[in-house]
Amino acid sequence: MLARPLRRAPDGGGGRVILLNGERSDVRAGETVAAVLVRLGLDVDARGVAVAVDGEVVPRAAWESFTVGGDARVEVLTAMQGG
Repeated sequence: MLARPLRRAPDGGGGRVILLNGERSDVRAGETVAAVLVRLGLDVDARGVAVAVDGEVVPRAAWESFTVGGDARVEVLTAMQGG
């Protein structure tokens, strides 16, 4: 359960920097979480993937519609097996 409602980015966004996994990226404001995953070469249906935007987990059901705002911090985590 989320502590706060998910925020949606306003249209546009100009030249704001979006951090993707701690690195500057060319992800543009207004792109969906699903589009960010595709940029990373990940299948949006893959198991073991989690996404947080500005410290809040984005539910998988919202990946196609949740848009990334300017100056956002996006973290994509993938589970790995092994030891």
